Order: sequence, then structure tokens, then C-alpha cells
Amino acid sequence: DLIYEPSTSDEVRLVAQSRADQYEIPNAPGDMLDDVQREADTFAVLSWAHTFDPSVVLTSSLLYHYNSADYEGGPGDFPISTTDQRSSTYEGAQEDLRLQLERNHLDIGVVGFAQQDNESFHLLFNGARALDGSVPAIATAIQPSGGLAAAYLQDTFRAAEWLSLSAGVRQTHFEGNVTENATDPRLGLALTLPRLDWVLTAFWGKYYQAPPLETLSGPLVQYATSGDTGFLPLRGERDTARQFGLTIPIGGWQVEADYFVTQAKNFFDHNPIGNSNVFFPLTDQGALIKAYELTVRSPPLWRYGQAHLAYSNQTADGFGGITGGLTDFEPGGGYYALDHDQRNTLNVGFDANLPRRFFASLNLYYGSGFANGDAPPSHLPGHVELDLTAGRKLTDGLSLAVTALNVTNRRLLTDNSLTFGGVHWNAPFQIYAELRYRFRY
Repeated sequence: DLIYEPSTSDEVRLVAQSRADQYEIPNAPGDMLDDVQREADTFAVLSWAHTFDPSVVLTSSLLYHYNSADYEGGPGDFPISTTDQRSSTYEGAQEDLRLQLERNHLDIGVVGFAQQDNESFHLLFNGARALDGSVPAIATAIQPSGGLAAAYLQDTFRAAEWLSLSAGVRQTHFEGNVTENATDPRLGLALTLPRLDWVLTAFWGKYYQAPPLETLSGPLVQYATSGDTGFLPLRGERDTARQFGLTIPIGGWQVEADYFVTQAKNFFDHNPIGNSNVFFPLTDQGALIKAYELTVRSPPLWRYGQAHLAYSNQTADGFGGITGGLTDFEPGGGYYALDHDQRNTLNVGFDANLPRRFFASLNLYYGSGFANGDAPPSHLPGHVELDLTAGRKLTDGLSLAVTALNVTNRRLLTDNSLTFGGVHWNAPFQIYAELRYRFRY
């Protein structure tokens, strides 16, 4: 993160990051490590902010993003061995103008990006049918491309000291395997109750999420349609969100509660290829997500740190049939729990500032259990994880920290759905060290 200020009215900032990961994956507990997954991600954002006067700021940005994920199945995987090598490259730009008027705060801008994907796919059959040659190996490659452009306008109007109103609209155009346009209006308000200083908020808005560029070609089309299955084009997800919130300050404590409902059309999901870690995206006809949330943050306690609590009671249900991606064209039924449906989630922790520039944090996580894919509408057992961090500021710009995740090394099944998502276990005990240095404050 580099900042350069050529003048008092200009700031140039470069934010860049590159990382790579490699995972060795056994097919089942106790197996020899057989499959390998490699991932890489690199991005850079170059921004120039020019202040015409304190009330007018124009920000121009260029962005680049590269992401790849390669899954290489072992040649002896049974009954199928899957290899999928995929990369995506994005180039984009954004112009954002912010105007601070007497009672209005205007945000006007345009943003867009181009995307190029490159994917090669190989499916090797090691089952009984493959021995007689009736199911030959499948190999294909695709290079789809697309792009998105959007313009937006947002205004926050301070009608009174105790009342703020906001309204905005976003117009989006997407081109890929399909061409779509979306107009998304948004409305909100914030009301401060006199004397109590409680803040009531309400929001209603629409959102559009562009579809992925994945498609089928060549032998994969024949394989997908060899039975009673086919591939429908993927269309963008369209959401309608409603949210109501209340913020209460009590003696330095901050208590926030909210309730939200999200209704989605063409809800993005995914389906695995056999018992592998390779997924094809798909869209469900719709989804309904509802939640009550509560967060509490303490004031600095004894000058040694802050306590925090976050609780969510949420349901995530899908409904209807598959409207995009691989499907068997079965008619949709009623509501069913999505694989990330976990009714109760709790995080409790404390961030401590210790003497001699030491610091530490503790976080306890509880989840009541995700949807039981094999026995709906039940849920898997609850699970608890403890995370710890300890470190020291060596200088004003240099700090060293050690973090331990899932300290008790509890292994729990978090998802056993064979329809969406596949089987997942929580991550085991992990420990890592971090050295952080700031060149200049």
C-alpha cells in the first residue's frame, strides 16, 4: 500500500497484493495424499484523488485482477479422476465524483471491467464401465470473455439534525454468454430519537449480480446430455433487500440490532462433478434469507482492551427448480434449506492491550450446525472453535504476532450435502506468524 502526495490537492495511491496457495487433498480420512489444488491471486489498484475544494473530490482508478485455481485429481481416483485448470483476468476503471453541498452528499460515478477466462477440463473414468471403453475420457477447453459497465447516483439528504434520507439508482449492463440490463433503485433513512440518542435505520434496495462466464462445449455437452440432463444458460442474480436497524449507546457501550430479508431470483449455487472439489455453477429459481442480528461492543475496559459480541439467527432457504447450469429438468418443489443454512451463530471475544506494548486477542465461535443434506429439514450438530492471537509492537512501525486457529483441534462435519457443495469438514488446528512493517506513518 503506497501513497504519494504531489500536492496538497492530489493523492496517488497504489494498492497491490499477490499470493499463492497449494493444498494436498486426500480423498478420505487416512488416504494417501492424492489430489492437488493450486490457487493464485494477484490484484493492483492505482487511484488518483483530486480535491477541487473541500466539497468536491474526483477519484480516478485503474484496476487489474488475476485469479487462478487448478485442481488435479490423482490418476487412480475412483470412480472418476477430475482435472480442472481455470484462470480469470480482469481489467477495469472507475470514475467517482463526490459533492458535499449544504445539506446533500452526492456520489456520482461509472465503473466497468472486461473479463477473460481460460479453462481446460479433463474427466477420466476409472469405474467398471470405463474398462470396456463405453465411457471414454473427456477433455475440452474454453476461453469465454465478457464485460460489465455500470453508472450510479446516490444522494444523502440531511432533512433535519435528527433525520437523514438517502436515495439512489444503479444501472448495469452485462455482456457474456447472455446480455442483460438491470436498474436497481435504493432508498434509506436514519432517524435519531431526541434525548435518547438512539438511531433507527431502514433500507430497501435492489441488487444485480452478473453471472459467471462458464459454459459447456465439445465432449462436455455430449456428456451432460447423455442422460436426462442438460445445460441451461446462466443468468444474473437479482435480489431485493429490506433491513431495519436500531443502535443504542449505553454508558460507552454500543448495542446494534437489525433484521433483514433478502429475496433472490436466479440464486447462485453450485454442483460438484462426482466426488471431487470441482464445481459447476448453477442458479436456483429463488432463495429467501432472513436474519435477526445483534452486536455489542464495550468501551475500553480498564484501559486494557475491548470486549465484543456478535450473534445471528438466520435462515437460508431455496425454492423451485434449477434455472441455469447443469440440470435434470425436474420440476421445482417447495422450500428447502440451502447448504449454508445455520440457524444460530455466535462470536464472543476480547482484544487486550497489555503492558510493554504487548497485545492479545481471544475469540470463541459457536455454530448450531449447518443443514443436514441427507436428512432435511434437520441440521448437523453444533460446533465450537477457539482462536488466539498474541504479539508485540517492537517499534511504531514494526509488529510481530502469532495466531492459533481452532486451538482445541476439534474436527467437525460442517456440510454433508451430495446435491450442492459436497462434503466439507472444518479446518484443523493452524498456527502462523506475521511480521508487519509500515514504512511511514
